[in-house]
Amino acid sequence: QLQLVESGGGLVQPGGSLTLSCVPSGFTLEEYNIAWFRQAPGKEREGVSCIGNRGIIINYVDSVKGRFTISRDNDKNTVYLQMNSLKPDDTAVYYCATSWNHNTNMCVGELREGRFDYWGQGTQVTVSS
Repeated sequence: QLQLVESGGGLVQPGGSLTLSCVPSGFTLEEYNIAWFRQAPGKEREGVSCIGNRGIIINYVDSVKGRFTISRDNDKNTVYLQMNSLKPDDTAVYYCATSWNHNTNMCVGELREGRFDYWGQGTQVTVSS
């Protein structure tokens, strides 16, 4: 069973920044595609970004393009989500996820929950003044 642990969430004012981290428990990230999802109260879980296992394929949902940056450091066994210019609409629980499927097509197109088999427990991001 693959496990992921997110950290870095918190309360930030509109226009502020946060960096989320996703660290695996008991395995190395090197061969895995990693996605970030978020779920706001009363809404469905939404795919935010995905990075392929070699860091070449990167995908963002339109609402975060130009504001969020996903990256990975395989030496540190960590995937990051740098979030800038945060808006109240970004308030949500953020989850990282991965799959046994190492095909980088996992990160292409619309990010769907069903593609990903293993999830972290989530970290809360609240954007409010």
